[in-house]
Amino acid sequence: MSEKLVWRVEGMDCASCVGSLTRALEKIPGIAEIEVNLMAERLTASLSTARPEEVERQVAALGFTATALHAAAPAEAHSHSHDDPADAEKPWWATGKARLTWLLGGLVGAAYLLSLVLPPSATYPLFLLATAVALVPFGRRAIALARSGNPFSIETLMCTAAIGAAVIGAAEEAAVVVLLFALGEMLENVAAGRARAGIRALGALMPRTALRVTAGGTEEVPAARLAVNDLVLVRPGDRVPCDGTIEEGRSALDESPVTGESVPVARGPGETVRAGSINADGALRVRVTHAASDNTIARIIRMVEEATASRAPTQRFIERFSLWWTPGAMIVSLLVILGAPFVAGWDWSTSLYRGLAVLLIACPCALVISVPAAMASGLSAGARRGLLVKGGAALEVIGAARSIAFDKTGTLTEGRPRVTDLIPAEGRSEGELLGLAAAVEQGSAHPLARAILAEASARGLTVPPAREPSATPGKSVQADVAGRRVEVGSPRHAAESGIALGPLAAVLERLESEGKTVSVALIDGALLGLIALRDEPRADAAPGIAALTALGIRSVMLTGDNARTGAAIAAGLGLEVKAELLPEDKLREIAALKALGPVAMVGDGINDAPALATASVGIAMGGGTDVALETADAAVLKDRVTGVAELVALSRATMANVKQNVAVAVGLKGVFLVTTLLGITGLWPAILADTGATVLVTVNALRLLRWKPEA
Repeated sequence: MSEKLVWRVEGMDCASCVGSLTRALEKIPGIAEIEVNLMAERLTASLSTARPEEVERQVAALGFTATALHAAAPAEAHSHSHDDPADAEKPWWATGKARLTWLLGGLVGAAYLLSLVLPPSATYPLFLLATAVALVPFGRRAIALARSGNPFSIETLMCTAAIGAAVIGAAEEAAVVVLLFALGEMLENVAAGRARAGIRALGALMPRTALRVTAGGTEEVPAARLAVNDLVLVRPGDRVPCDGTIEEGRSALDESPVTGESVPVARGPGETVRAGSINADGALRVRVTHAASDNTIARIIRMVEEATASRAPTQRFIERFSLWWTPGAMIVSLLVILGAPFVAGWDWSTSLYRGLAVLLIACPCALVISVPAAMASGLSAGARRGLLVKGGAALEVIGAARSIAFDKTGTLTEGRPRVTDLIPAEGRSEGELLGLAAAVEQGSAHPLARAILAEASARGLTVPPAREPSATPGKSVQADVAGRRVEVGSPRHAAESGIALGPLAAVLERLESEGKTVSVALIDGALLGLIALRDEPRADAAPGIAALTALGIRSVMLTGDNARTGAAIAAGLGLEVKAELLPEDKLREIAALKALGPVAMVGDGINDAPALATASVGIAMGGGTDVALETADAAVLKDRVTGVAELVALSRATMANVKQNVAVAVGLKGVFLVTTLLGITGLWPAILADTGATVLVTVNALRLLRWKPEA
C-alpha cells in the first residue's frame, strides 16, 4: 500500500536543481512516482516502505527545505490550495542564499579594505576564511550530490576549483569565486521567484470572499468554501467568485483577467460565468457549478504548473547533451593541467591555475536552464492572456506548424446555425416536415439539431415522441415517429441511398451555392423535404486566417458539409477547403498534411477529439469548457480565431528566446574558454562564464512575461 504525499520545496532555482533532487530521491528504497515541479515548488512522491522523514532528510542534504503539505490521491496531487500559509515566500534578501551572500560579501570586502593598509600576510587568512565559510554549505551539497549519483555538479566543480586556488596561493581569487557563485545562486533564486510570481498572479484573480444567498438574505463566506449548487450574489464591481450559471439578472462581464478578451461580454439568465471575471453594472445571482478547487482559475493554474513541469524536445536534447558536456570538460581541464607544460611550455602553476578556470567554465547550468526558463515564462505569459498550452512540447510544435486545419461549425462559424428555408416535397407541408425532423433530432447536441428544434419551438409546433433513435456518424439520424421511419441526413447520404430529389435537386444546388447547409428528410424511404440552415462565420474568422497567412502558415477548413457550402464560406474567409468529409476522412486529411510538416488542428474540443489527437498539436476553441481544457494540447479561452495566430506568435517568440539563451550560454563560455587558455582572464571571470550566463539567460527569459499579442 503506497501513499502519495506532497511537499513544498524551497531553494530550487534552475532545472539542474530538479534533476539533482529527482536522482537523489530515486536512490531511496520504497519511493516511486517522483515529480518535482520547479515553478510550483512542489515535490510529489508515492511512498510504500520509505518514510516522509527520509525524503525530507535527503532534500535537506541537497541544501533545500521541504515542508509537508498534505497527503493526496494521485489525481489530486496538484490540486493543492494556493492559499497555503507555506506559499508565502520570504523576501529575496532574507533567504538563506541571500544571507550567505551578505556574509561572504562582508568578509571579502573587509579583507580588501584591510589589504590597503595591512601587508598581504595579515589579510590572506581572511580570504581563506571567506572561502572556508562558503565551502561548508557548498561542499556538503557536493558530497550529497555525489552520493546520489551526480558527481559532476556545479558545486563539485566550484569546490574543486576554489580548493585548488587556495592550495596554489590564490586565496583572493578563491574567495571572489565563491562570492560570485553565491551571488549567482541568489540572483537565480530572485529570477525564479519572479517567474513564480507570474503564476501566483493568476491566483490573485480570485476574490477571497463571496456573498452566499440564504433564506434570510446573504452571508459573507470564504470563496474557497463555496459548494456546487450554492447561490451567490455578485454585485456591480465585484469579481465573480465561482464558475456558475446566471439564475437572475443581466450585466456586462469583463472577462479579460481570464480570457484576455478586452471587450466586456453581455450575460443573462441561463448563461455561464467564469471565476475571476469582473461584473460591470448589474447585480447577478449565480448558481455555483464547480467547486473552488475545480473552477476556471484553479484549472488554469494547475495546467500552467503541470505544463512548466513537462519538457520540450529541445530541453530533453540539451539535458542529454549536458550529461556528456561536464565529464568531457573535466577531461579537457585535466589535459590542460597535465599536458600544457609539455605541449605549450607552461609552468605547472600556470597550467594548474588555467585548468581550474576551465573546470569552472565546464558547468552546464546556464545551458540547462536556458530552455525551461523561457518555456515557463512563455507558458505563464500565454495563460494570463487566455492562451493555455499544456507543456513545452506543445508550445514548441505550435510555432513550427506548416499548416493549420480548422473545423467549420463552432470554430470558423458562430456555431449557432438557424433554419432559413423549409422546402417540403410535393404533397407535404412545412409543419409536417419540421415537426417530424424535430422529433428525430430530440436529444441530439449537434448544432444543426438544436437549430431545427429551436425553429420548431419558435413556430409553436408540438413535437411528437420518437422511438428507437440511432445515428450514422457524418451521415444521418433516424427514429420511429408514429409508426413511420423518419431519417434526416446529408444530401450525399440521400444520394447513396438512391433517393431521387426530382425538381428539388435544382433548389438544393441553389441553397448550397448560397453557403447554406441543407439536410434531406426522408419518411419510409421516400423524400419528405429539404431543410436549409445557415451558420454565419465568426466576425474575427477572416482577420484570424489573414494573420496566419502573414505568418506563412497554410490554413485549411475540414468540414463534413457539402462542397458548394464549404467553398462559399471558405472563399469569404480566404482559406482552402476540404468538404464532404466523414470523421475518418478528416483523419486522412490530417495525415496528408502531417506528411508535409507539423500540423495543428483547431476544433471545439468535443466533436473533433480524434482529429485533435491525430494532429501534431490540437488546439481547442471551447471557451474554457471542461472538455476544451482537457482534450487538446492547447486552448484559446477567448474563443476567437485570432487567438490561434496569437498562439503561433507566442510559440515563435518563446523559441526565439530559447535560441538567444542557448547562444548566450554557449557563446559566453566559448569566449571565456579562449581567453582563459590565452591567460587573459583568470578564475573569477571563469565563474562569471557560468553564474553570469545563468543570470543573463534567466533575465532574458523573464522578458517573455511581458509578451503581448500584436494589435
